[in-house]
Amino acid sequence: MLAAGGTGGHLYPAFALAQELSRREIPVDLVTDMRGDRYGANFPARAVYRVPSATLASRSPIAAGRTLWMLGRGIAASYALLGTVKPGAVVGFGGYPAFPPILAATLRGIPTALHEQNAVLGRANRLLCGRVTTIATSFENTKYLSGGALKKARWTGNPVRDQVVDWATQSYRIPGPTGPYSLLVFGGSQGARFFADALPPALTLLPAAIRDSLFVVQQCREEDLARVEQAYRAAGVRAHLATFFNNLPEEMAKAHLVIGRAGASTVAELTVMGRPAVLVPLPHAVDNDQLQNAIRLAESDGAWCIEQKDLTAERLASVIGHLLQTPQVLAEAAAAAKRLGQPDAVVRLADLVEDLIGSRVKSA
Repeated sequence: MLAAGGTGGHLYPAFALAQELSRREIPVDLVTDMRGDRYGANFPARAVYRVPSATLASRSPIAAGRTLWMLGRGIAASYALLGTVKPGAVVGFGGYPAFPPILAATLRGIPTALHEQNAVLGRANRLLCGRVTTIATSFENTKYLSGGALKKARWTGNPVRDQVVDWATQSYRIPGPTGPYSLLVFGGSQGARFFADALPPALTLLPAAIRDSLFVVQQCREEDLARVEQAYRAAGVRAHLATFFNNLPEEMAKAHLVIGRAGASTVAELTVMGRPAVLVPLPHAVDNDQLQNAIRLAESDGAWCIEQKDLTAERLASVIGHLLQTPQVLAEAAAAAKRLGQPDAVVRLADLVEDLIGSRVKSA
């Protein structure tokens, strides 16, 4: 049984693991919070179960009490569910939606694993790491992972979906010195709003020769589509805008440069595919996990990390213009990112799951 919350950062590696376990003829069930509804129809699981959960988003006593009450309901529901389904192992992918199923599994004596996608061990995983059987990490060194938890950690990498691995076979296409240039911009709902505000004025500042050769594929929120489209039209920039891209790996494969946030799945997909990126980490995160992810990739020369507080339209225009006009720099960054990619991460994680299932069979 896989336990994952309703965000892409947690769902996508769980999705990849479900695909690999299905190839090994191991039945998979998904347990998620109520936000998982939009993924239920496509997730490759035998069944999708939903249990209550909540994230501690405020320090007020009332909010904390409401969160604890919801988590308590989720733990009780998960405990009953596990008694019925009786999985061989439960794997959690972080976030508070995975907290109730993992805790309930430890109470029932079911082998458990946590998978940490980021370079920083998340709050929910820190609360659970002392109780679980093993911990899988995406980075060889993970902040806040120490002591007894470190001893049971196993580096697997961060799994990516089959669609990403398939498009990763497409080599990076180095742009010509005068274009055409393909720019992909995405970043989830919060990133989409920021980039809708930041990109049009930055691209307007580019020389006319670059703007004429540029094609932008950008994720936007519904309420921003019209104004962003109008801004690009006024700047003479060709663009394709949408609220969501089902074929995002294909768009990433075609891009000469990616601009986005630095979520764990984004970083994993960029490295597996070998695509250069300007990463703008989501600010104000509790553990600065996106900043740590971006710094790791930037230190390996596979990306450029710019914090949101430092990103003016002038600076963004300067960075984009310089990179598009120095194709060799882009090619070297693409190669550096590719060297960090772990396309077989899902195989290692599935091997870990089989070990967990085997340990229960031996002890039964």
